[in-house]
Amino acid sequence: MEDDYYMSCEDESYYDEEEEEEDNDGENMETDIMAIGESETKCVVSSTKVISRESLLAAQRGDVQKYHARTLLIHYRWDVDKVLAVYVERGKEFLYEKAGVTMAEHGTSQLSSSVMCDICMDEIPANKVTVMDCNHCFCNECWTEHFIVKINEGQSRRIKCMAYKCNAVCDEGIIRNLVTARDPNLAEKFDRFLLESYIEDNKKVKWCPSVPHCGNAIRIEDDELIEVECACGNQFCFRCLCEAHSPCTCQIWEQWLKSLVDESQSVKYIAVHTKPCPKCGKVVEKNGGCNLVACHECGRFKEEEVANLEQTKKDLIRYNHYFNRYQAHKVSLKVEATLKQTVQTKIYDLQENLSSAEDYNWIIKALDRLFLSRRIVMCSYPFAYRMFGDLLKEEMTKKQRMIKQNLFEDQQQHLEASMEKLSMFTQEPFEEYSEKKLSELKRRMMDLSTLVDNLCLKLFECIEYDLLGKLQFSGHLHRVVSYNPNGVEKASEINSLSGL
Repeated sequence: MEDDYYMSCEDESYYDEEEEEEDNDGENMETDIMAIGESETKCVVSSTKVISRESLLAAQRGDVQKYHARTLLIHYRWDVDKVLAVYVERGKEFLYEKAGVTMAEHGTSQLSSSVMCDICMDEIPANKVTVMDCNHCFCNECWTEHFIVKINEGQSRRIKCMAYKCNAVCDEGIIRNLVTARDPNLAEKFDRFLLESYIEDNKKVKWCPSVPHCGNAIRIEDDELIEVECACGNQFCFRCLCEAHSPCTCQIWEQWLKSLVDESQSVKYIAVHTKPCPKCGKVVEKNGGCNLVACHECGRFKEEEVANLEQTKKDLIRYNHYFNRYQAHKVSLKVEATLKQTVQTKIYDLQENLSSAEDYNWIIKALDRLFLSRRIVMCSYPFAYRMFGDLLKEEMTKKQRMIKQNLFEDQQQHLEASMEKLSMFTQEPFEEYSEKKLSELKRRMMDLSTLVDNLCLKLFECIEYDLLGKLQFSGHLHRVVSYNPNGVEKASEINSLSGL
């Protein structure tokens, strides 16, 4: 990531304002804490925000009023609600002490003409020493060396006082001024670490996982269980940072991704190392020796080995069923993604031929509905593979499990069939249709889009309430993103000037 986007003239004036206000921090800290909460509320325009390189400082400024407020927020990982809760329940002194914030007044005006530095043990003129909020005083050279070491060690966010057993966090304005005099580039690194803490230490903000990285981060306001779209177009699950995968839970999706590697290796192994017996058709493994292989089924055999081979074969057949359906929809999704430009061209031709200003947005909406439902159906197969393979085995009888599976597959197949009809409609040469035929197509596509929308909702409800909701032992570990008829939520951009 480039360094030049972190600091600007406007940024420096922001820090100058902080330094001018430091003398009043002790009297106004309670107001500052409440102001943080108010600024959080004020920033809620939509549930998710894109934080670009240019708007990173603005986003942080929206949550921070003064240096001490940022110190508190960094300690409590930018959880404003927790800061306010500790302030109310345990009091101001406890809140400050845990975060390393001290409010003691300080200054060099009361010092004698020279001061002995307890670090280097030299007599230093009073104008070349610095007193921190905790009232500990050392020479500027020792402070600077201390800050440089801590910054290079990656501890910029909470650099503590050098005094023995002192838990106070040093004033970032003093750190910046002293380090800048020695090494301006390192001072920029310090500022970068402070800014990035807003993302890396904040559970409500995460970097977009795009590759190559777009440089954006996403901020949410509510539950982290949400699927979002960055300004770069990347759609992902905010909780696990994988691609958008509802109706799969994060745990099931991660297991599926692992199985894509593990199971494929098993398939390759069986294809290479086993062959069916020419007499009985059972799978026989050759693991050494000459090419003469005796079948366990035809002659003497070990029952356990045959049972294991047969179970492995059944497991692979089951896996291949779900994988092939998943892969087929994945390919269809890629092919259909190219349809949008084609459809827009057809709409343009249609408007030219009919000389009409009619709105054909219903075609685009049907196409968007197709994309969303295709992704949902695609991800429903990994869900079914895990749900009816591992999750229900210990919690339900075989009969109960079959009832649940039939219920789910009925919903899945009904949605899949309706979705494929909608796919066929979107590929019709409607630019050649008459107005009457076009009107009929419009009615059918709108009705089918509504039906697909309702079926998607029913599938999510089936998963959330009839399947995951019935798990007694592991249900709390599996939560699915709520169905959004508009698809993955697009994060709005933060204004780089206002932070909104």
